[in-house]
Amino acid sequence: MAQGTLSLGGERITGDSVRTQNVLAAMTIANIVRTSLGPLGLDKMLVDDIGDVTITNDGATILKLLEVEHPAAKVLVELAQLQDQEVGDGTTSVVIIAAELLKNADQLVKQKIHPTSVISGYKLACKLAVKYIHDKMVIPVDELGGECLINVAKTSMASKVIGMYVFDAYRRHLKVLSGKLT
Repeated sequence: MAQGTLSLGGERITGDSVRTQNVLAAMTIANIVRTSLGPLGLDKMLVDDIGDVTITNDGATILKLLEVEHPAAKVLVELAQLQDQEVGDGTTSVVIIAAELLKNADQLVKQKIHPTSVISGYKLACKLAVKYIHDKMVIPVDELGGECLINVAKTSMASKVIGMYVFDAYRRHLKVLSGKLT
């Protein structure tokens, strides 16, 4: 661990301890939302500065209400927000997966594997996973049947992002029917 004094009176820490602190911060964020994952996930009760109480098991909501200051932890919170904006679901999962990948990468670096090699390995693993999914898990739409496709559409419409579009379209449709919108 290399340390030096900054001209502003702060302390600069580099090396293994910083990486480990960053991973610990990421794992802390993941552990906060981990117990809310899945259909049996637990609700969290959050109380803000003025005493307002929010009870939720939604990872995006939990992380949005946290006051996170650590830079590495903020990255995971931003990852969850982006996941929520783009997909509308999966925020808890992406945070947990990202934190676990960071934890495993930290262990590999501690075993003297160069960070560049770890990154290359993760990129290769990602390519192989995508290829496996494409080769083994993709089902042509025409083989699914109409009822299955309807259920897929219902599930998609139930997501936060698409659900808002459906709600807006329905609201506009009602306005047209009532003559308030042309």
